[in-house]
Amino acid sequence: MTGRMVVWMIVLLGSVGLLASCGGDQAGNTGAADQDQELVYATAKDTNDMNPHFYAGSMPAQGMVYESLVENTEDGIKPLLAESWEISEDGKVYTFHLRQDVQFHDGEPFNAEAVKKNIEAVQSNASTHSWIKLSTKIVSCNVIDAYTIELVLSEPYYPTLLELSMTRPYVFLSPKDFVNGETKDGVNGYNGTGPFKLAEQKVDQYAIFEANETYWGGAPSLKKITAKVLPAGETTYLALQKGEVNFLFTDDRGTDSLDVEAMNKLVESGEFQLVRSKPMNTKMIVANSSKLDSPVHETAVREAIWHAVDRETISQQIYNGTETAADTLFSSNVNYANVDLMKRSYDLETAKQILDEAGWVLDNGDAIRTKNGNKLAMKLYYDTHSSSQKTQAEFLQHAWKSIGMEVTLIGEESTSIANRRSTGEYDLLFNQTWGLAYDPQSTVAAFSSTSSYYHTTSGIEKADELYKKIEQVMVSQDEETRKSLYADIINIVHEEAVFIPITNGSVTVIASADLQGISFKQTQFELPFERMQFE
Repeated sequence: MTGRMVVWMIVLLGSVGLLASCGGDQAGNTGAADQDQELVYATAKDTNDMNPHFYAGSMPAQGMVYESLVENTEDGIKPLLAESWEISEDGKVYTFHLRQDVQFHDGEPFNAEAVKKNIEAVQSNASTHSWIKLSTKIVSCNVIDAYTIELVLSEPYYPTLLELSMTRPYVFLSPKDFVNGETKDGVNGYNGTGPFKLAEQKVDQYAIFEANETYWGGAPSLKKITAKVLPAGETTYLALQKGEVNFLFTDDRGTDSLDVEAMNKLVESGEFQLVRSKPMNTKMIVANSSKLDSPVHETAVREAIWHAVDRETISQQIYNGTETAADTLFSSNVNYANVDLMKRSYDLETAKQILDEAGWVLDNGDAIRTKNGNKLAMKLYYDTHSSSQKTQAEFLQHAWKSIGMEVTLIGEESTSIANRRSTGEYDLLFNQTWGLAYDPQSTVAAFSSTSSYYHTTSGIEKADELYKKIEQVMVSQDEETRKSLYADIINIVHEEAVFIPITNGSVTVIASADLQGISFKQTQFELPFERMQFE
């Protein structure tokens, strides 16, 4: 295995870079006082439709242009476009007091009427947003006065503020951009309230964002950002090496493209720096507990598989250290997930012992175990666009063969694998948690969703108890009760070994050494570019 076998690029945004436009200097060689400095980032895919009430657009780009009522931070939910809020005693009514010094990029005022129009535009297309449980809870959005809005829910739903803080869809577009009072049939423009505004867009070539000089939070230091479409991989690396690109970052969903060893050499040169976020998500193998004709239906088989995953080797050799070994479904920095769980270490002998005790035996020198005439054989599905998944699959196939398990590897498009997950037509497949901004609530809610992990969890002994606790935690208004319920939920799926963790993914940034203010949000899908400046 080599350093090329790593996940580095994303589907939505694979890489970004800076290019100074002043005086013919190479990228990033201008000072912070230079008002012409330009950030150019190389994206593997076009920024696409920037309508924030849909999902085709680049999330990092949308994160520069649009804002939400509140912000999800490491210290909890904080004010953004709403300065403050109150929640009714029954947990059904949220009253937000809006900032009064905010304008959309086209000069339109941001006020309660604009909030109402945007939220109603999202709700009018509710089926598109059903993955967000909040979309099924909103009864009405009412204007109290010019800068006060009331959101009424059908029942208490504790993740309300978390889901309002997401990059989309509950963010705000100028009402002048609406088409016939809606956004579901397209929009006339992309005017948000964020620190940057979209100035120009040419499909499959570039998008240009200019600083919002009247931004309520203060004009950003970077005055222009260009998203340039470049093929992922060697092309982007060469652009970095030549000084055409001097800033790259990855989120968690990427296709594999950059050679980490080459990146490390650039850092060793002293001209670049590498910055990595805290864990943002967990890569895992999902096991179908409901498939009665598959050995993976048995808890013992899933436990044996867990013990036969060499996470450290995958972390160091396949991901070249860019991802860390994961022992649990959620990393401890995920809210409510710092739970004391039994550790299942990599131990092939323990895996063999578990299978022996479960009646899966090797007879007459056979290479594959059997039980009641059935072979210990199953299929593992991986994404054909992810070379790291293919490499992991081959690595695991070899390890599992050593414990008497036969695994057939099948590569498919990601959409096909997602369809298998929802229909239950799989034994094992690669997947990942939703990510820091969405967890634990979104991944946990997916445990009982027929479009997500229902087939993963429905075959376990405590399935009914699990689903009941999921329902309870989502409506609980008591913090201690939520902690207890989440601990129970996480313990149940851990004991049943239906989600087998592999590594924790982070956002990794490689940037010119003189770039200051590199930091991260509570999401792998965007960066706070407005905080960045050159020395």
